[in-house]
Amino acid sequence: MTRANRFVHAIKRAGSPFLLLGLLIVATAAKADTSAESLLEHLDQLYQQDSAQATLRMEIINPDYERTLRLESWSLGMDFSLVRVLEPARDRGVSTLKRENEMWNYLPRVNRTVRVPPSMMMGSWMGSDFTNDDLMRDTSWAEEYDVSLSTTDTTYELTLVPREQTVTVWGRMEFSVDRDSLLPLEQRYFNERDELARIMTFSDVRDFNGRSLPSRLTLEPADKDDQRTTVIYESLAFDVDLTPDFFSLQNLRR
Repeated sequence: MTRANRFVHAIKRAGSPFLLLGLLIVATAAKADTSAESLLEHLDQLYQQDSAQATLRMEIINPDYERTLRLESWSLGMDFSLVRVLEPARDRGVSTLKRENEMWNYLPRVNRTVRVPPSMMMGSWMGSDFTNDDLMRDTSWAEEYDVSLSTTDTTYELTLVPREQTVTVWGRMEFSVDRDSLLPLEQRYFNERDELARIMTFSDVRDFNGRSLPSRLTLEPADKDDQRTTVIYESLAFDVDLTPDFFSLQNLRR
């Protein structure tokens, strides 16, 4: 096992509360090994952390409306996450909870907690281009996908193909990774007909407590030029004192 892989496996598997909240660790040790497998393990770790808290802004633009949400989010490993809407006032308190393989939404206007069934996992979250399934990512790409590598002068290009046992709607994914920083630049999703379905771009690298990370993530459907959702991280805190008890249905409704 390489030094980079020992470093990666020494970090406890963990996950983001909200999609990409865990763009957290720039594992400099991984630079010693730039094989396809080690780069994919590195990307896995970018989306993972033992515990984290964030405040962020989500800007939703489509032909029918434009809206902006402010959110607060917490995570503990890959099994526990909570997202709560702070603004606008009419949506304040709308929350989503993930506990292991189950997911609930809380709607404060009707004081109702709704379990999200598997049939709704590809549904839009809060009218954005992100889906409930995006919030529920709880598997390792390195364990679920076969990966191949090519290079350009400035990027590593990774192609991910799901293994036979992998449950996913994507036929394949592609990553462009900056060769110097090992930070992602773009992620492309292809459907089962091998058609480009959506594109995620990463930009505006900022310092969060000594860690340089993309603070702006933009998701765009490939077939809709006038539609996109942008997530902008305002703050990120790591190694937050959280326990599984925090991620309760009672706290979801708080």
